[in-house]
Amino acid sequence: MTTIDRFQDALEQTGIDALHATELTTLQVNVGKLCNQACRHCHVDAGPQRTEPEVNMTAETVDEVIRVLQSGGFHTLDLTGGAPELNPHFRRLVVAGREAGIRVIDRCNLTVLFEPGQEDLGEFLAAHEVEITASMPHYAAGPTDRQRGAGVYDGSVRGLQRLNDLGYGTGDSLVLNLVYNPAGAFLPGNQAELEADFKKQLDQRFGIRFDNLFCITNMPIRRYLDWLDRSGNRERYLETLLSAFNPSALEGLMCRNLISVGPDGTLYDCDFNQMAEMPVHAKAPTNIRDFERATLETRRVVTAEHCLGCTAGAGSSCGGTVA
Repeated sequence: MTTIDRFQDALEQTGIDALHATELTTLQVNVGKLCNQACRHCHVDAGPQRTEPEVNMTAETVDEVIRVLQSGGFHTLDLTGGAPELNPHFRRLVVAGREAGIRVIDRCNLTVLFEPGQEDLGEFLAAHEVEITASMPHYAAGPTDRQRGAGVYDGSVRGLQRLNDLGYGTGDSLVLNLVYNPAGAFLPGNQAELEADFKKQLDQRFGIRFDNLFCITNMPIRRYLDWLDRSGNRERYLETLLSAFNPSALEGLMCRNLISVGPDGTLYDCDFNQMAEMPVHAKAPTNIRDFERATLETRRVVTAEHCLGCTAGAGSSCGGTVA
């Protein structure tokens, strides 16, 4: 039996034959694969060499995204990459989202704050009250550098300190979230307990403050799947996800109220499906230029083996656990 059948079997055992979307509240936009880091677990397969035109969003596609934003109905614009800030149209998207009166999230790797040409990035984000969700695999240097690259931990600490100096993480309007990914082939621990531990350790070591910690399960796609294959952990990890299948996570899955936009404008049920090159169901509009809310809000969600990651244990989404 294939893994996709196992996920479908798990669904059917809960009395559900397929997942369907509900009200669309979040527009998640992947502006490209260019990044100043090349992390071992990266499901996007991003890096400094990803400069190909076809993998980075153009001004024309950004115009379509802004048009859809201005049509109303969304509560959140979630900007991701790569390092989304390295796309030359990133700031235009931020301004458009804030002018539309919606929450804007920047999925930031922290070290991008010190890249050439980004010297004023922190000030820009603060001035527009952009919510920052920052990658921070661990409060210790070893696990962080093993996952994200040598020296990333020190750069991340500097980035968090800079954001604190700008007013992020103080409990006021400038929200700073951290993202934790396990460093191996296992599920994340309890999110509330990890958050308390991170807050204690980062405060004691560096005086760093932040608002929330999101635990996200590593998805068996792209670079992380390659690592699972090389380390001989693929089947064991997938069995771990399957054995931890949690029906309570189904209600809060992000694919039900989110639509993901790829760099070329293609629409996906989530960022993970985007990286697996699985567009939305053929009966729904498949490109941002053809966006039609009513049809997309009733679409059948496309699923595959990596969906086991979102339904394992406490569940997983871009906003952390869901069950």
